[in-house]
Amino acid sequence: MVEPLDLLRSNLSRVRIPEPTNRIYKQECCVSFDTPRSEGGLFIDMNTFLAFGKDYVGWNYEKTGNPVYLHIKQTKKLAPEDRPSKKPTLLAIGVKCQHGIDGGFDNNEIEYEDAYSIVILPGYVTLPFPSVELPEKVFVSVSFFFFFFRIIYIFGVKRWHPKQEYYLPIILKVRLAVDAILRAEGAERKEQVAAWTADKKQVSAYAMNLQQIDNGIIIPPSGWKCAKCDKTENLWLNLTDGMILCGRRNWDGSGGNNHAIEHYKETRYPLAVKLGTITADLEGAGTVALISGMLLIQLLWLSDVFSYPEDDSVLDPLLAQHLAFFGIDFSSLQKTEMTTAERELDQNTNFDWNRIQESGQEVEPICGPGYTGLVNLGNSCYLAATMQAVFSTHSFYSRYYKNQNLKTAFEVAPADPTVDLNMQLTKLGHGLLSGKYSVPAVEGKDNANATTPTASAKQEGIPPRMFKAVIAASHPEFSTMRQQDALEFFLHFLDQVERVNSGKPEVDPARCFKFGIEDRISCSSGKVAYNRRLDYILSLNIPLHEATNKGELEAFQKLKAEKTSEGKEVSADEIVRPRVPLEACLASFSSPEEIHDFYSTALKAKTTAINLAHAEIYVYIDVPDIIDISHMRSKGLQPGEELLPEGVPAEEVESNKPVANEDIVSQLVSMGFSELHCQKAAINTSNSGVEEAMNWLLSHMDDPDIDAPISQGGHTVVDQSQLDMLISFGFQEEIARKALKASGGDIEKATDWIFNNPDASASSDMDATTSNTVPTADAGLPDGAGRYRLIGIVSHIGTSTQCGHYVAHIFKDGRWVIFNDDKVGASINPPKDMGYLYFFERLSN
Repeated sequence: MVEPLDLLRSNLSRVRIPEPTNRIYKQECCVSFDTPRSEGGLFIDMNTFLAFGKDYVGWNYEKTGNPVYLHIKQTKKLAPEDRPSKKPTLLAIGVKCQHGIDGGFDNNEIEYEDAYSIVILPGYVTLPFPSVELPEKVFVSVSFFFFFFRIIYIFGVKRWHPKQEYYLPIILKVRLAVDAILRAEGAERKEQVAAWTADKKQVSAYAMNLQQIDNGIIIPPSGWKCAKCDKTENLWLNLTDGMILCGRRNWDGSGGNNHAIEHYKETRYPLAVKLGTITADLEGAGTVALISGMLLIQLLWLSDVFSYPEDDSVLDPLLAQHLAFFGIDFSSLQKTEMTTAERELDQNTNFDWNRIQESGQEVEPICGPGYTGLVNLGNSCYLAATMQAVFSTHSFYSRYYKNQNLKTAFEVAPADPTVDLNMQLTKLGHGLLSGKYSVPAVEGKDNANATTPTASAKQEGIPPRMFKAVIAASHPEFSTMRQQDALEFFLHFLDQVERVNSGKPEVDPARCFKFGIEDRISCSSGKVAYNRRLDYILSLNIPLHEATNKGELEAFQKLKAEKTSEGKEVSADEIVRPRVPLEACLASFSSPEEIHDFYSTALKAKTTAINLAHAEIYVYIDVPDIIDISHMRSKGLQPGEELLPEGVPAEEVESNKPVANEDIVSQLVSMGFSELHCQKAAINTSNSGVEEAMNWLLSHMDDPDIDAPISQGGHTVVDQSQLDMLISFGFQEEIARKALKASGGDIEKATDWIFNNPDASASSDMDATTSNTVPTADAGLPDGAGRYRLIGIVSHIGTSTQCGHYVAHIFKDGRWVIFNDDKVGASINPPKDMGYLYFFERLSN
């Protein structure tokens, strides 16, 4: 029988000592959601530092030949009753403040004991660590005799037998490798912390040189009131002129009257601090630094400073000085109001969730296949709700679960499967749908794998860390820990899925969401033009005039006016929202609209044309379980219709070119902005003024197409250098030109367009805004009957789609189920009228 150390010696070349730049995974399997706490523990490849669960480590050995693994197994400790409470960490506090999740504030968190061993495949030969063969501590002494030195290793108080010195190089290397792996911060944790710290408040660009106006204003220590209304809460002190004004109005009518933001628009004074959030209490101070012999303490969390031009909460290192200018003694202030972060926490923990989260209802918890929750990673509920809905569709269920097993996805994945979207989607699909991780979170050994949905205690859920990392890697917003818009994430997700399945439309599950929209344009000449585009979502306007509760709305407006005149606010339970049927929204989508200054090729002049046409309002939408949109199917050119002539004269193209107001542009250019950027700002704000153009410019400086040429009459001007680059890749000039037009001048997107449109030819006019040919149905799109069943709802509550909370309700196995992060249960009253995204699936009959 081969000695374990001899076996280890023969594979020593496969053991690497990790360097600081190496990513070491030791919290989660890269192809499953197994962890060190799973039954089989976690195996870390000591060559690639990837982690694998017990059922999957053999696949890695077959693929790579790497035989040596560090095995980590965690078992629960018995917690003493008198164990002191732990202070929440900064990360935990941040997650809690931002989202209100449970993590970070559980002072009775279960502790685990770690056990390590070295495992050698394929025979799973195991050497416990530490042990006599692999000691935990090594002391080295060196003695010299006749110009020869001998190394003697002493383990504790025992001297190793000389014949065992044969194995010393093995022990040293393995020991160094294990030490480095255990000391290193896991790659999973590194990514989370990096994303979180990237979102820390930044010092405002306006803080250090802020101009303050000496107008004799002295701010009292209390008794504040808005200078323009009777509001006494949510008050903001402008640090330039000392004006005290109320904050923004919330969606439900609460909050302020927008006087602070209106004052900024009038004066352009940039910084304001929220009164009542300033305190000299140093408990929890964010930064302490010694600068030039002076102690600088920046209270990161204790004062709420907002920069209007930067549109974000910021740091003001000179806040005490700026407050003293208006007679405010920084050291004497006491905190009386919540900061914005604390208010978000309060809203998230105490908000009336009675509809979306079904609070107060006896929701029956569910476990089993298809009923797995997703752990909130900190403001990741937008991702969790969206992916629960996505994997409830037949296409994604089949593509990443039914028709693709984990081993196949791993075999075709690159060397690092953590960066492969196909692998991570397959991992997520199996994690959500298999039921392996949908088990009750109970003590002891009673948490055996559930195979059928059962009523049970709260489950632990699975953390979508690796999926989030790979899907968000190329996106500056989704890669952060900030809350995001679920719709924007959904579209980004589909775009990435379509890219990885490029050239393989038969296996692309994103196709199930794609459809064509046909615009029919009829000009006063009686002739028509057709325009066809593809989309993933049907974005609907809300026709408020079609509300079915107009009487209740009138009564509410009357009540609100009365309370406002009395200086009171309407309570949350008194608010009445419009209630509009979904059918009215669909009818509004397909109704005609006028297009002014439309150039008619028939009349050879500008005229008014009729087009068929989106807005987010807080209303209730009555959504039926089944809809029929057969009447909205495009019909193409009808008998008796005549198409508009082809082409637009060159002089008309030039006349249709958007023109920027020279005065606006010159004023912006004098401020240091580029002329192209200023022209775009003026055009995109319809030349309405310098202030509007400035606001647009500041909020669009990071747009990827900010330096792209201005389009002319709807036709994008192709940059010659970009065209030459595509031609150098071997593409035909006309196809390269069309690709650049279709992608807005983005080289990467243009390349993808060419590969995704192999049949594109020089004669096809892909970028035309109107067409004199009859559009035909795209053979690549799925088609069928016009009846659809509602299968999923993503609901949102909060002041905007970038904050608050998202929850999914899915129609599964004949009943509605609520997916609220890691909480999964049978829905009693799904909020069908409060959805943000509605998912419908076509009925076969």
